[in-house]
Amino acid sequence: MRIAVTTPTGNVGRHVIATLVRAGVRPRVLLRDPARLAPEVRDAVDAVPVDQYDADAVVAATADIDALFWVNPTSGSGDPLAEYDRATRSVVRAVTENRIGRVVFQSSVGAEKRHGAGEIDGLAQTEIALDGTGVDVTHLRCAYFFTNLELQLGALRTGTLQVILPLDQPMAWVAPRDIAEVAATRLLSATWSGRCVQAVHGPADLTWREVSDILTTATGRRIGVEQITDDAMRAQLQQAGMPDGLVEAVIGMSTGLREDFVPEQRRSLRTTTPTTLAAWAYDHLRHRLADAP
Repeated sequence: MRIAVTTPTGNVGRHVIATLVRAGVRPRVLLRDPARLAPEVRDAVDAVPVDQYDADAVVAATADIDALFWVNPTSGSGDPLAEYDRATRSVVRAVTENRIGRVVFQSSVGAEKRHGAGEIDGLAQTEIALDGTGVDVTHLRCAYFFTNLELQLGALRTGTLQVILPLDQPMAWVAPRDIAEVAATRLLSATWSGRCVQAVHGPADLTWREVSDILTTATGRRIGVEQITDDAMRAQLQQAGMPDGLVEAVIGMSTGLREDFVPEQRRSLRTTTPTTLAAWAYDHLRHRLADAP
């Protein structure tokens, strides 16, 4: 089976690659700079330099591919939905022109809303576009990544996380490695067809208060959490240099799921994955905070 993987150095993609290699597959990996791959990875894959926003390049790179793991790249631009649209046009052309048999798409919880969830709206539009191709496709509706906490190391070191969601509102949290295992399983399996939605919910729904307690125990540092206003969060993101359009897209991912949102797929054995936040934090955060004052 010939499988192509995008974003192979990302939080999920690098684990997809490793899982496929362990399964005996030599994947084709698409990324802008193959030099970013670790030396041991380069020897196990076929790397193709590709800008995912360049549809011609994506079509050329996915010739003769049977299955594709597609992740929309993040650009950091002031109009992320426009960038998602560009990436979507690339994957639709590749799937259509190369007659790729199946696609596993990394989407997000909240994409089922289709509109009103900030940056997640871009993922929803990719889902719709892929559905329109008639290809066998699995949309992975992923929960909130544990690794998002690594973007807040400064706040963790000061001992207080600031969020705009209610502190007692539970949501699903997941380890990227677990997403990768689900993705690789779907890529390798021949038992599904048509349009599928596969939620990846992690082991438990957690409130931010519970997250605070888990991180405190796992890292050995007192980490609290407080809810701030949308405007206060907006000001923080703007002060960090984030373009206004991206600020609104990021905030919308929380505000759009803050009230009256019910996921299309409820938690079940099929959507639950094993890695706990406590185990992940102990392995990945504890040492990064150990030297902080």
